[in-house]
Amino acid sequence: MAEQSHHDRSLDTVACFVVTVSDTRDETTDRSGTAIKRLLEEGGHTVAGYEIVKDEPEDIRALIDRALAAPGVDVVLLNGGTGIAPRDGTYEVVSGVLDKRIDGFGELFRVLSYEDIGAAAMLSRAIAGTAGSRVVVSMPGSSGAVELAMKRLLLPQLGHMVAQARGL
Repeated sequence: MAEQSHHDRSLDTVACFVVTVSDTRDETTDRSGTAIKRLLEEGGHTVAGYEIVKDEPEDIRALIDRALAAPGVDVVLLNGGTGIAPRDGTYEVVSGVLDKRIDGFGELFRVLSYEDIGAAAMLSRAIAGTAGSRVVVSMPGSSGAVELAMKRLLLPQLGHMVAQARGL
């Protein structure tokens, strides 16, 4: 009973800013960013913004800050730059933005990824949390990873995550 009333405070629609971190993608080749936008809209959410940014820490941070400051944005969804290659810096930037971490997102993402890709899942540094009353999520940039994160983890909980972040 208490769990049901707790989840009743979930929001039906949230506004999301989608960020693709990539040194090589543009709007015509960004399959993952396109998939995130499509899945959000299919799930009844809105896309409040979309940008591609180079994997440069200062540029990523500036874009996250701009997205978080935009009126009406509830969630910033990043994809790309979560591995361990020398140019992968998204994790460090997002970690520095978060007030509270949602450790379960990364943990569950890696468990579910393991079912698909095996031990390589441990190389993912997917992370989520809150920055003030907004939710920030960073997932790998592969289209398979995006589909998994969105369908299995984020879309079922996005409205609830935002309600919780707002203290509703």
